[in-house]
Amino acid sequence: VIKCKAAVAWEAGKPLSIEEVEVAPPKAHEVRIKIVATAVCHTDAYTLSGADPEGCFPVILGHEGAGIVESVGEGVTKVKKGDTVIPLYIPQCGECKFCKNPKTNLCQKIRITQGKGVMPDGTSRFTCKGKQIYHFMGTSTFSEYTVVADISVAKIDAAAPLDKVCLLGCGISTGYGAAVNTAKVEPGSTCAVFGLGGVGLAVIMGCKIAGASRIIGIDINKDKYAKAKEFGATECISPQDSKKPIQEVLVEMTDGGVDYSFECIGNVGLMRAALEACHKGWGLSVIVGVAAAGQEISTRPFQLVTGRTWKGTAFGGWKSVDDVPKLVTEYMSKKIKVDEFVTHTLPFDKINEAFELMHSGK
Repeated sequence: VIKCKAAVAWEAGKPLSIEEVEVAPPKAHEVRIKIVATAVCHTDAYTLSGADPEGCFPVILGHEGAGIVESVGEGVTKVKKGDTVIPLYIPQCGECKFCKNPKTNLCQKIRITQGKGVMPDGTSRFTCKGKQIYHFMGTSTFSEYTVVADISVAKIDAAAPLDKVCLLGCGISTGYGAAVNTAKVEPGSTCAVFGLGGVGLAVIMGCKIAGASRIIGIDINKDKYAKAKEFGATECISPQDSKKPIQEVLVEMTDGGVDYSFECIGNVGLMRAALEACHKGWGLSVIVGVAAAGQEISTRPFQLVTGRTWKGTAFGGWKSVDDVPKLVTEYMSKKIKVDEFVTHTLPFDKINEAFELMHSGK
């Protein structure tokens, strides 16, 4: 058993608490990882808020991390002690019908136990002050050591800087993949990206790499425009600058609508706007943002009858074990940006400040 520091969420709506936790050794087909760096994501904040119906407490949150394999359980063959890895919240077992289907990346092998905050055998590897602590998204990267299923880990280039590539565990991969895998953006096309946070910037990067000629960024926070343009946005607009609905503004700006639109916030009203901003006959809109529990999307069916397509994406459609190492290689060869997404680097015990910076849009 390893004793180490972790940020424990004891209950919903309270700040994280830095505690000493015990991390049990990995069982069969499990891997214990020394986490070197982790990022914070709105999904962590959503569960911490208490709004997530799958949220279990007390829990160790975090799902964008990178580290080194400390030990492996019985039967683990894909990684060994000392390997550099990224934990994966969408695993890839290679055996279920989802993994065998090239159309999806949604491996279902450990979905049920992962959603309940436990390892595949139904138990936790974390304890603190004598209490069992739940796992989160199969990763729990807000701990100096974590235990994950062996299908939830990608072995990456040992030379990669872990304080940067940890972001490929969620946000950058999700946005980039939404553009290149889910939408399959074509050269010369026009794109609109709703929400200019980390995921939206990654979508813009993907659209630019795919050869889009016009990329419109949409956000009410104008402080984000300069960064969006660095990543490839050709112009940025705020819905608050017009009395007309944003979809009407976009349709006018683009002679009938955009070829591709992306909603990167999780706001069902904007999901509708993003679809309706698409061009009649061929426009495609991708839902990337995760809406709160119980919310529903709506539009007039005529929008779809007249040739628009509505799609969704999870983790950018990447087959995680196979593709995350390739994304690291693309970063190392400077095909994709990662460093530019990092705004602040804080010591682990300042994790609550990191959440404050994220909520304030900084």
